[in-house]
Amino acid sequence: MRAVWYDRQGPAQDVIVAGELPTPEPGTGEVRVRLEASGVNPSDTYRRRGAVPAEYPRVIPNSDGAGTIDKTGPMVPESWVGKRVWLYNGQRNGRWMGTAAEYICLSADLVTELPAHVSFAEGATLGVPGMTAYGCVFAAGQIQGKTVLVTGGAGAVGHYAVQLAAWAGATVLATVSSEDKAARAKAGGAAHIINYRSEDVAQRIRDITGGEGVDHVVDVDFGGNLATVLAAVKDGGSIAYYATNGALNPNVPLRAIMAKNLTIRGFVLPTSLHADRKRAQTGMARFIATPGRILSVAGTFPLYETANAHLSVEQGGKIGTVVVEPHK
Repeated sequence: MRAVWYDRQGPAQDVIVAGELPTPEPGTGEVRVRLEASGVNPSDTYRRRGAVPAEYPRVIPNSDGAGTIDKTGPMVPESWVGKRVWLYNGQRNGRWMGTAAEYICLSADLVTELPAHVSFAEGATLGVPGMTAYGCVFAAGQIQGKTVLVTGGAGAVGHYAVQLAAWAGATVLATVSSEDKAARAKAGGAAHIINYRSEDVAQRIRDITGGEGVDHVVDVDFGGNLATVLAAVKDGGSIAYYATNGALNPNVPLRAIMAKNLTIRGFVLPTSLHADRKRAQTGMARFIATPGRILSVAGTFPLYETANAHLSVEQGGKIGTVVVEPHK
């Protein structure tokens, strides 16, 4: 099969190579997917650059993907063959072979049927962005009738969080940095938009909520946003965060958090509990079952341009998820 891989960590243009590798065969409990789309997430670029030590001598990058099952292994019904699916945790948890290839074999537990109205490229956005958003939105339970703040409400994860929270019956507040992003968050279902570059976020939230604050926060940058978020969340509220790039080791005011009786939870999809991942997986399946969801593909690249796809993610400013198409 055609694939791209790296044998050492470093800049994308220096380490990613393309060529032919043996087509994998599914083992017990596994399916083989003929991949049509491979999602490139920031975490894939961090691993390739060396943010975490290399786990394997060779890595086919990218964790998310979508395609068609063409073969099943022992203990998996053959009725799976021919099904359109999306998948997550490709190059994770013991697998060196990710989705930047024509085929991947992995546990059937990591695969979910893809509705006909969802394209393969859109399906490749449902893993890390979609499931992370789901895990954070519902981290403290059901949110119907509650107020939810989503910071970075136009980003790949944030925009799914806005849509999921609105879908679940919450009143959604979203922070953005531009008019274009404001329109995107509003289209996703945000009832209130706050431009964090030009407005006092905490004051706007107090005004919107009558001084009470929000019930729950889905946060794109725990360290960078900590002071604002603590001022915006009500007593007894909750915060779920999935990144902290603004301050990797923030000075956390534990007494203030304790005084407000807050619940704070971080969420990392690959290492989260299996039960949490299954809830997110089945929840995203329910969410996309109805046509009309905004499943954002920032751009597509053929397989041999995977290095450029990684660069486009690293450069920032993208709207949605960058996708590699392995059969192009």
